[in-house]
Formats: sequence, C-alpha cells, structure tokens
Amino acid sequence: MPLALFDLDDTLIAGDSATLWLRFLVAEGLADAAMLPQEAEMMRAYREGALKMEDYMRFTLQPLAGRRQDEVDGWVERFIAQEISPIVYPQARETLARYQQDGWRCVVISATGEHLVQRIAAHLGVSEALAIQLEQDGERYSGDTTGILTYQQGKVDRLHAWLAEQGETLAGSHGYSDSINDVPLLTATERAFVVNPDPRLADHAQAHGWLTLDWSL
Repeated sequence: MPLALFDLDDTLIAGDSATLWLRFLVAEGLADAAMLPQEAEMMRAYREGALKMEDYMRFTLQPLAGRRQDEVDGWVERFIAQEISPIVYPQARETLARYQQDGWRCVVISATGEHLVQRIAAHLGVSEALAIQLEQDGERYSGDTTGILTYQQGKVDRLHAWLAEQGETLAGSHGYSDSINDVPLLTATERAFVVNPDPRLADHAQAHGWLTLDWSL
C-alpha cells in the first residue's frame, strides 16, 4: 500500500498548532503570558531553518511538566474544537479523502508534540501519525522529549525506523509540506508537493520540478 505523507502545520492547517496551543494555554491560565514573545522568536528561527528543536520543545513543554496525560488530553480536545477545526484547509480534507478512497496509507508527520499531532490527525480522519514523543513519568509528562525528534532530517530517520518495523518502504510515496525544514522528507518521497511554500522552499521546488499547490480557507 503506497504512502501519502503530510506535514501538519501550515500544510493541512492554516497555522502552526504549537504556537496556537501555547496561546490557548495562556488564555486558559495554564501558561505564563511571558512565554509568548520568546516562543515567537524561536518560531522566526524555525522559519529560517535554524531552530534547535530540543530547546523549543523543552521551553514549550514547561506547562505540561507534572501534568497527567488524561488531564492534558482534555485540554487538547477543547483546543482542537476551538482553534484547529476552523483552520483546516478544505483542500486538505479533500486530498486526504481522495488518497484514502484510492487505497493509500495516509500518515501525518510533524515536528510538533505527539500530544497534539495524534489527536489532530484523528480529527482529520488519519489514524497514523509520527510526531515528537513526550517523555512520561508514570502517567505524568516530565516536560522533556524522548526518541528521534521528527524535525528536518529527523523526520526521515524516524520514518525509516517506523517503516522498517513494518516491513514497508517509501516506494511510490507522495509527500506534502510547506516548509524548507522538510526538504529532507520531500526528497525522500517519490513525488513531492509543496503547499503554500515558504520562499526558500518555493525556489527549491521550482528547481526540482515539484508541484506547487495553493490552498486557502
């Protein structure tokens, strides 16, 4: 069964779920508003392909440290209903549905925490997702990550490890993303599509003959 791989933020949705999540936590009184300017600075580095993801995750996971997973899951459900559902690209839903109807295996692969990505993917009708894994101490989040971070080349490394466990390959695969950070992932697929690409990815896509898609709300 061929794979269709989708980045999440600014690809399937018109925004960055990690940034929106932190704003949600601040609005709910679950995180300090002083975190927002520093997170914005980190996201500027992300857009330039220069973010140290370990630092970003350690910083943004602070509000979850010591919290029970089931408690956080409740927050995430409210977050998806309020903030994510309204910004899903209609073209994203249509594209996912088309692949699924044609018998493809759809996977969301994201450099955002699994506590968000898995549930957002499920909201989009996708049962499989690879994201940054959160370390837990029993049933509580530690505030740190574990395993290969699904960011830049780490997406490819984690994907290959996941595929090897299942005896699958990237033969015939398609990949979708908006970000220069995902050039390794898109290069690893047999056919790449760029969705509303950032300027650097747009140039790269044009040079490599990748199809550019214009999705909007």
